[in-house]
Amino acid sequence: MNVFEESYKLSNGVKIPKLALGTWEIDDDQVADAVRSAIEMGYRHIDTAQAYANERGVGEGVRTASVPREEIFVNSKIAAEIKNYDDAKKSIDETLNKMGLDYLDMMIIHNPQPWAEVNQSDDRHFEGNLEVWRALEDAMHEGKLRAIGVSSFQKEDLDNLIKNSDTKPMVNQILSHIAATPMDLINYSHENGIVVEAFSPIAHGQALRSEAIQKMAAKYNVSAPQLSTRYDWQLDTVVLPKTSNPEHMKSNAELDFVISDEDMEILKQVKPLDYGDASVFPVFGGKM
Repeated sequence: MNVFEESYKLSNGVKIPKLALGTWEIDDDQVADAVRSAIEMGYRHIDTAQAYANERGVGEGVRTASVPREEIFVNSKIAAEIKNYDDAKKSIDETLNKMGLDYLDMMIIHNPQPWAEVNQSDDRHFEGNLEVWRALEDAMHEGKLRAIGVSSFQKEDLDNLIKNSDTKPMVNQILSHIAATPMDLINYSHENGIVVEAFSPIAHGQALRSEAIQKMAAKYNVSAPQLSTRYDWQLDTVVLPKTSNPEHMKSNAELDFVISDEDMEILKQVKPLDYGDASVFPVFGGKM
């Protein structure tokens, strides 16, 4: 199978490639090279965010890549702190200018809560998220975006948009990896026609330190990152392994094996991982 050609169809008919390059923590002055390498290798989906401070470099990589712009699916995310229409609208235009692109294939809300409130506040910012969503809808109608979605939205956050707007989220990008698999949220998203994207499939590198994951990877004669990526792949999610290393990009895409149903169940039960230094980040349970 050519993993790079595999895709899902979003609710509006736009195709989203199932394997993406994540670019979190890749510096702006290095990310263009990473993007070009990935595209040269076959990747057709690149993921960035306003918060990553590397949109300029990602845009450069896309514009100077070896394949035409229209063959590459580019996604960015509106900063989690933005919770009003005007700032959201302005930030979309700023992202396009920074990246030097006429349109993005998708843009999503980075988190239902500002980062400083994640894991600390019960305020889900329903009104603010509807405002940002309206800005995304308008940008899509104006041809600046081909699709729109959300990230780290729980059931109540999804319901807020589904019940109070004209457009269902097309994607929900969530933390999902071996030892942290929110099956209820994945199933609920799928039931509502929302494609799920799995970020941090390799648990910010911590999958490499797990004995249970290493042991299962050895059984399939693959690496821990390959097993981890294939695991999310078999949950019917778009998978976003993050790396600037071309060798890792290549091995992350070597998914031509199948984890048995029995082993998938075993992997779902692996005990939670310690995220080490990364545990300070809100996405991994930390506080800002």
